[in-house]
Amino acid sequence: MTQHFLLSAKARTLSLAKVFRLSDDQAFEIFKEIRWSDTEGEPVCPRCGCFAVYTYKARRIFKCQGCGAQFSVTTDTIFASRKMAIRDILAAIAIFANGAKGYSALQLSRDLDCQYKTAFVLAHKLREALGAENRTRTVRGEVEIDGAYFGGYVKPENRKEDRKDLRLKANRSGKRRCVVVMRERGGKTLPFVFQAEADSLPTIRERVEPGSTIYADEASAWDGLHARYEAHRVNHSVAFMDDGACTNQAESFFSRLRRAEIGTHHHISGQYLSAYANEMAWREDSRRESNGSQFLLIVAASLAHPVSRQWKGYWQRAN
Repeated sequence: MTQHFLLSAKARTLSLAKVFRLSDDQAFEIFKEIRWSDTEGEPVCPRCGCFAVYTYKARRIFKCQGCGAQFSVTTDTIFASRKMAIRDILAAIAIFANGAKGYSALQLSRDLDCQYKTAFVLAHKLREALGAENRTRTVRGEVEIDGAYFGGYVKPENRKEDRKDLRLKANRSGKRRCVVVMRERGGKTLPFVFQAEADSLPTIRERVEPGSTIYADEASAWDGLHARYEAHRVNHSVAFMDDGACTNQAESFFSRLRRAEIGTHHHISGQYLSAYANEMAWREDSRRESNGSQFLLIVAASLAHPVSRQWKGYWQRAN
């Protein structure tokens, strides 16, 4: 019997114990090598791009000989103005990478011995960095499209005769949002959040390239796609697949997001649903990468991402 990839030795190339045993100097060097990989870890001024840089011995900062700007290894990245030690950030990323169905901020705060708010913001910064590429990405070829509702909760009544049909809009929680996913067969996953499936049609036309083949279920929201794409539909009340028409890969993404909501986070606010959806899309696309490769991809994406505007400054008081 073939062994599942996650159970194989190839999936385990990162040791959390090794990360925690890193010294501050070693963690600093890892950040340098990943951020300035094109110059083999030699710092480059983020303001003017000058290679002539002084290195201070007393502190881990640099000064550009060209423009005179001082900067650190995290300047102009999503970790700018950090207070957490670099080794702890690397440990947090390693822990985050190992969560196949996500990782809760409460558990991360306990692992790192930091405040819940610190862990919550750090995890969302990682999600923002991972989802940045989806802002301009398009999909093509064979594309599966489907929608599912997440967030909010309606407690079922005790007696069967008092229970409500949650499929009806009038009986849903007002906090629930519809996640619509566009997933290439054998390719990338693009999720978006809307109030209803029908609201996603303009975004689908923008993100799915002309000439693509669409696979969707029989929901009436997808009827408008036939005019632009070759569309194949499957009636899920009859069969999950009909002559190659199915949405199994889209359902695989929803399964991962559902497990994250129910089993890991227990509640996902509609305000942040898009961030969690992008995280699960990245995890779904990277599921065949080892945890060591995922760790490096997250660090590289975070150091390439500019300062976060949503997660910089005061705490999210609206919550």
